[in-house]
Amino acid sequence: MNFASDNWAGAHPDISANLSRHAAGAATAYGDSDLDRAIYRRFSEIFEREVAVFFVATGTAANALSMSACNRIGGVAFCHSEAHMTVDEFGAAGFYTGGARMSPVPGPLGRINPQALDRAIMRYSQDLAPAGQPMAVTITQATEVGTVYTVAEITAISEVSHRHGLPLHMDGARFANAIAAIDTTVAEMTWKSGVDIVSFGGTKNGCWMADAVVVLNPDLGHDLRLLRQRAAQNFSKSRFIAAQFEAYFADDLWLETARYANAMAARLAAAIEDSAAARLAWLPQSNEVFAILSRNNAARLQAAGAKFHDWGVPHGFDGHIGEAEALYRFVTSFATTAEEVGRFSQLIAG
Repeated sequence: MNFASDNWAGAHPDISANLSRHAAGAATAYGDSDLDRAIYRRFSEIFEREVAVFFVATGTAANALSMSACNRIGGVAFCHSEAHMTVDEFGAAGFYTGGARMSPVPGPLGRINPQALDRAIMRYSQDLAPAGQPMAVTITQATEVGTVYTVAEITAISEVSHRHGLPLHMDGARFANAIAAIDTTVAEMTWKSGVDIVSFGGTKNGCWMADAVVVLNPDLGHDLRLLRQRAAQNFSKSRFIAAQFEAYFADDLWLETARYANAMAARLAAAIEDSAAARLAWLPQSNEVFAILSRNNAARLQAAGAKFHDWGVPHGFDGHIGEAEALYRFVTSFATTAEEVGRFSQLIAG
């Protein structure tokens, strides 16, 4: 009963097989092989426009290099107060940009409030004042608490961002789960809504290790090839990242795995909702479920083999958590089985 993280899941068999298929023989290195070029074209097809693609090893690298592409002297990037980039990446954006800072913005359940964003940006002048220069806005899709921005919400954020002359970045570590959740197209969720650059994650959704920076706005990313080189993210055998994406996109596997993970989360949420021993903190929208349990009951479930983590209460949560209770996070993946969810349902019901 592994609900600790989608990072704990293995790789999808089709992706593993494709890596093996491309293991033999020789291919041009450093992103210039026929397979690499084919995958760049595939990204453009998926996004329905010409895009620039830069493979990286991790979501943190994708986020930090995206910020580097938007960087200004004394740069300030605006993110949600609980965004992975400011809470969990150990200052990577500041390190890769040579000192840019993240400015947290509030908003309910993981989503930036556009009015709060406007006020936050307005606190900085547009000249070279000591306070710093606004350089970008970043949103997380799906968010850190399993919610998802609608297309209208993304558009509202981009309107604020662009009014201030700032590019909009999307941290898409769970990009596929978000697409599956709101049943829209990649183009509608990104550049048609005003997104300029995306951290495109595949690792959480069945890849071995495959993430990418996808530049949608041709005015950005001119130096990304050099920035990636300096950051030690330019792989000599990049065809093995391309091979993962080849299988990932084939026959829409990436959407199939995301829909499945989301469906397992919905099934898990239903079991929690039906239990007298736990309750949902809010309705899940992607593959993360947040529930309130007594600490004793959580310990009982964990002792029986369920893997999940306690979690901090996010901004905008308006429920009640008792003194003997805590908030817990459960994450499903392409590898979660109905049997696991069934066993957990029996345990929590008891």
